[in-house]
This record gives sequence, structure tokens and C-alpha cells, in this order.
Amino acid sequence: MLISFDCPRCLKPAHDEVTLTSHNVNCGACQWTRSIGESERKGESPVCCLVCGCGDLWRQKDFNQRLGVAIVGLGIVLSTIAVAYMMPAVAMLVLMIFGLADWILYAILPDRLVCYRCHTRYRKIPTLAEVQGFDLEVNERYRQESIRLKNAVTP
Repeated sequence: MLISFDCPRCLKPAHDEVTLTSHNVNCGACQWTRSIGESERKGESPVCCLVCGCGDLWRQKDFNQRLGVAIVGLGIVLSTIAVAYMMPAVAMLVLMIFGLADWILYAILPDRLVCYRCHTRYRKIPTLAEVQGFDLEVNERYRQESIRLKNAVTP
């Protein structure tokens, strides 16, 4: 599996590949290392976050979110232009084409795991069916925890 994370020590973006024989997660920039226990993964799938140890992971599509928002924005602009020129059929066609493109991307793109606490992303994981999707309540709990920790450190 491929791991993308922000290093806890140097805070720089880091990437690592973890296989069945790997025993550590490493940062290439500052040589930070965290050992991986046998209980933290089941085969090639992580049971908890291999960077921070958090047990809450969620599944999402592996797609650049900024690009997705840009595509939606383009569809809105094109359909609005068509409506402004009194061409409602063209506006509907544009919206249907963008909707179809979205559906196709959703169907063919693979999933990835994301940690609620440190936002580490895990790619190329064989079994993701049992992992739940995004839960706003769990995310809010970790967001509030982050705020409390930041306020406790900074007087």
C-alpha cells in the first residue's frame, strides 16, 4: 500500500510504501520512523492509522477534490451561459453530460482510506468493502480534539 502523510516531526508531506514485510513507516525528509505492529494491519490492509495510531479510518474516492470542484464549476458556468442565451435544451444537455461524466468517474475510480485524526491517505489497498464512508460526527470529534490540543499547548 502507498501512504501519503504529513510527517509528525518535520510537518513536511511524506510518502512511503508499506508491504507485508515492512516493519516501519518512514519520513524521507527527517528520518522520522514509526514501527508497525502486527495488530495494526490485517494482511495488506491497515486496521488503524500507521502514522498516528488512530483507529478511525474512512473510505473516499481517490480523486483530486480541487479538480472535481473546478469541473462542477465549469458545468455550472456553461449551463448558465446557455440559459442566458435562451437555450434551455443546451443547458440541460450540458448538465446531463457533466452528470454522466461524474457518474463514470465515480464508477471507475478506486477508493482510498483516510485517517480522521492526521489525514493520512492510504492507496492500493485490496479490501475496503468493510470500511465505512465519511461520518461527520466522528470528524467533528477529531476536529474538536485538535482545537483543544492546540489551545492546551498555546497559552
